[in-house]
Amino acid sequence: MVHFKIAGHTMGTPEYTVLEALHLFHEIGLDGAEIVVQDGYRCGIPADCSKEELASIKKTANELGMQIIALTPYNSRFNSLNEKIRASELEGLRKVISYAQELGARYIRIYAGNFAAGEEDPDGRKLEKLVESMRELGEEARQAGVILVMENHFNTMTVSAAQSIDAVRRIDHPHVRILYDQANLTFTLQEDYQKAILLQMEAVAYVHVKDLHFKEGNLPFVSDQVSHPKEEERNVVTRIVGQGDLDWKGILQMMHDYGYKGWLSLEYERRWHPDDIPDASVGMKESAEYLKKCFQELTE
Repeated sequence: MVHFKIAGHTMGTPEYTVLEALHLFHEIGLDGAEIVVQDGYRCGIPADCSKEELASIKKTANELGMQIIALTPYNSRFNSLNEKIRASELEGLRKVISYAQELGARYIRIYAGNFAAGEEDPDGRKLEKLVESMRELGEEARQAGVILVMENHFNTMTVSAAQSIDAVRRIDHPHVRILYDQANLTFTLQEDYQKAILLQMEAVAYVHVKDLHFKEGNLPFVSDQVSHPKEEERNVVTRIVGQGDLDWKGILQMMHDYGYKGWLSLEYERRWHPDDIPDASVGMKESAEYLKKCFQELTE
């Protein structure tokens, strides 16, 4: 049977502390955790995290047999033409690299530059700065045994699969890869999964799993945010995996056929859209059960 490891994402557990979320993920049969790094979020670690807090998280994860597989910071201005701003973002990410090393996390989610819809880069300087930043951070990640994964994400310079693989090839560093997020590609009206996988799977190191249902009217997606759209900007509603519009069985089969053997992270978006989906103890559990059912139906 084809089997992928599944992580719970603490975006999905805003009502819990990080330690409580680890216990929940263990109880519902997950293999690991992806943890938010951001000040002010209950189920995350702060940007300036103490060694004591990191040690407590690591101890709990070890006791539960859970792997802290990824960290998710919210730095994004790696493409800024203002060197002071860019240097600040680099320094913030260096801290996250050190946290990943301490926790044994293999991946760090990256917003590949801050690039709002309609923003232009006619001379390519912003893309050059992104490449420069990722090469520099990629080398530090290599030394720490960590891989930086640039997410297919709106209002960045890797919105589409085509942009993502182009950026990775320009950066040309083995510790800077792609985080494949088909839901993000779908609601931003980018590539379908067949084309996305064909284009970028050679560089995919990590995968986010979530589901959605389009609102009536086939609305285009426009947002001035990077982390998440405002409610009035949304063209979709969030769904438990297996209850939305995405063909996860087909996606998983094609990923497997292309040789992907990595992790799936349940990016259960209850933090941003609590009215759409139930508590993680219900919805993340059902999502994981659906994925495991898909695994049983995949062919070698």
